[in-house]
Amino acid sequence: MTEKLKIIPLGGLNEIGKNMTVYEFGNDIIIVDVGMGFPDTDMYGVDVVIPDFTYLIQNKARIRGIFLTHGHEDHIGGIPYLLRSLQAPIYATRMTAGLVKLKLEEHRLLDKTKLITCEAGEVVRAGVFRVEFIHVNHSIADAVAFAIRTPVGVCLHTGDFKIDATPIQGGMIDLGRLGQLGKEGVLAMLCDSTNVENPGFTKSERSVGASFDALFRGCEQRIIVTTFASNVDRIQQIISVAAKYGRKVAVVGRSMENALKVSTELGYMNIPQNTLVELAHIKSLPKEKVCIITTGSQGETMSALTRMAFNTHKQIEIQAGDRVIISASAIPGNENAIGSVINELYRKDAEVVNERAAALHVSGHACQEELKIIHALVKPRFFIPVHGEQRMLKNHSKLAQEVGMSPRNVIIADIGKVIELTPGSARITGTVPSGRVFVDGYGVGDVGSVVLRDRKHLAEDGMIMVVCAMSAEDGALISGPDIVTRGFIYVKESEGLMEELRRVAVEAIDHCNGRYATDWAAIKTEVKESLSDYLYKKTKRNPMILPVIMEV
Repeated sequence: MTEKLKIIPLGGLNEIGKNMTVYEFGNDIIIVDVGMGFPDTDMYGVDVVIPDFTYLIQNKARIRGIFLTHGHEDHIGGIPYLLRSLQAPIYATRMTAGLVKLKLEEHRLLDKTKLITCEAGEVVRAGVFRVEFIHVNHSIADAVAFAIRTPVGVCLHTGDFKIDATPIQGGMIDLGRLGQLGKEGVLAMLCDSTNVENPGFTKSERSVGASFDALFRGCEQRIIVTTFASNVDRIQQIISVAAKYGRKVAVVGRSMENALKVSTELGYMNIPQNTLVELAHIKSLPKEKVCIITTGSQGETMSALTRMAFNTHKQIEIQAGDRVIISASAIPGNENAIGSVINELYRKDAEVVNERAAALHVSGHACQEELKIIHALVKPRFFIPVHGEQRMLKNHSKLAQEVGMSPRNVIIADIGKVIELTPGSARITGTVPSGRVFVDGYGVGDVGSVVLRDRKHLAEDGMIMVVCAMSAEDGALISGPDIVTRGFIYVKESEGLMEELRRVAVEAIDHCNGRYATDWAAIKTEVKESLSDYLYKKTKRNPMILPVIMEV
């Protein structure tokens, strides 16, 4: 029986974020990207969402390497959590490796991890796989696609990309190499679907520079710019235009400082002499000589811009007349958080300029016409759309058919599905453990659906504790019940309701005395049900009720 190539997506399908794909042949496994996602609004207390690594931990002896397409968190953010459970060499380009190194240092994993830097054009052998790094354009330096040679054929994994004919640095995407692979024959292509709903072409990153120039020219006020920390080319353009108009630049926010440090050390950023200053030095400069680059473009609660807007930043306050430039688009789900920060900036009489007012942001992902070019060049036998929600995957499937692919050769999968490929067939044959694992503080995976449900219940309805002391001998009520509420009602204004709750609790305990005596579990259930029924009839609310019985 011929061995088959297995492709197993563990993240990045039917969702935006936590991208991770497993390639498996015989006794060898390689992993492409280990991303993380951000929690939904109903995931109370959850900091980060990562893929379920169960299948990889079960097969850790077979893993030959981890290959990273680029340095965005949705592609590298899960690495420290995976490396707690297994060891494997990591292969990445210089910028990506620099960002991963910071992450590994923070988690004290650098000494235990083999981090290997590769250049576009290099080929790495990992078991039966040979992985070629191919230069692509994206909104971070050193992004690559992978041509993965397997015993059954070549798979092209595009990663995140766009076609930028005038990039800030690094040259245009290597369309020549992609065309060459297409002529040689590509078995399957896994392609970025993020912008498949957008017609035309994505604008060049260079087009944003003219907008910055217009906003800096002649401005007499302090300028504060927020953008994605990982968008090194954008930060470079901001620094260049600030230097052109004689402004000193201070960088605020840990992720922004880290990105600046890595990109400067590796030569991906050219900062004019005497332009960068410490944040403390800003106060001594006139307004028209100041530019602050900060994190917070998505309205994150603890980001620098949010803290400035709400007066909780230790060093900077928003002042009337400040020109605040938001050079980013809202990630779906973040609109309310961003709106809240913008409203606060307006309240402080700042001038807010966002992408709706000027061309201040371009995407790092390919639109329809660019995707058609890639499909036409690569001409894969099978196509697996990735990196997108269900509607994006379906639309990408339609686009592939428009450029000549048979619908039978397009596979829309889901995380955990096993796609088996031979030179002449591709089909979904099974599943492996998959899903979302929640990271809360130092805890990984200990917050499950039950805990989240309880947190949601507490957040929406509050809690009532019923505390009483009862005789261990005959179950007689000795003291209480005392009623304690949190997040339900303000006690002082509802004394009457508190008395009613005590009465209902006493009646429930009395009702149990003859039947259950000292069966504490049965008594708690009776108290809980009686109070729940009463409260719902009286208030139409359903708080969490916790009876506490102390034996005396």
